Amino acid sequence: MDNWDEIRTAYQVARMGTVSGAADVLGVHHATVIRHIDALEGKLGVKLFQRHARGYTPTEAGEDLLRVAQATDDQFGQLEGRIKGRGADVTGELVVTSLASMIPRLTSVLAEFQRMHPGLIVRYLTGDRVFRLEYGEAHVALRAGAAPDQPDNVVQQLACLKMGLFASEDYVARHGLPDGPDDYQNHYFVGSDSVRSRAPFFAWLHENVPRDRLVFRASDPEAWSRAIVEGAGIGFMTYWDARRVDGLVEVMPSQDDWSAALWLVTHVDLHRTAKVQTFLKFLKEKAKDWELE
Repeated sequence: MDNWDEIRTAYQVARMGTVSGAADVLGVHHATVIRHIDALEGKLGVKLFQRHARGYTPTEAGEDLLRVAQATDDQFGQLEGRIKGRGADVTGELVVTSLASMIPRLTSVLAEFQRMHPGLIVRYLTGDRVFRLEYGEAHVALRAGAAPDQPDNVVQQLACLKMGLFASEDYVARHGLPDGPDDYQNHYFVGSDSVRSRAPFFAWLHENVPRDRLVFRASDPEAWSRAIVEGAGIGFMTYWDARRVDGLVEVMPSQDDWSAALWLVTHVDLHRTAKVQTFLKFLKEKAKDWELE
């Protein structure tokens, strides 16, 4: 049978015994109930009910159909309960994506969240590729820079990562600190290998430092951060990262336009699910100190 609405209507008529009772349960007009019964009887070619002054009584054919309808309705009720229960649990897979630069701070957050929810499988995907939330490639994405504007996404600012210009004590011992912009040509710098980087602090670097003084270039933020720590040159790190490393010297005061916004992105279809909401609440709490000096 290709029309469950008509079968469900017949089931409610049999259960309630009257058209008006079935209409109240289904939330429809009594004329709709009569139309569904007439249509179903027409398709089957048999009478499903005996009509009388007190209401409707199922015929033998009606009883047979309605036993199947009741079993199906019960199964739908059980399925609804299982789906709602699953939606309220933090189980299954949680897929989170971010730039590789977020690995040091986000991995510990994800590990702690998984320990709190043993039935959860965490998949943490990093790299330059933008995973498509609308295709279900990830539940939550952390993205830096300009606010994402893809349709059907829920976008919230998670933090504003304050960037500073740092050098190691070893570098300073060998080369000193720049006296100012005119002295940059006499120093060595570390940064991204890409000249197309949209990060605001790299825009400043490219505008103020001769390209040939960018002597250590890397595609991975972890690599250029390690290069700064190892004394290869002066470069940008977040204050969150820098304060976790001994022996770093701030080269000059941070400028407001160096800061990088970090965005939390979810797809509208998954945003309100219990699993995603539970993780978002946990992540926001953990991220409160990411932008502190």
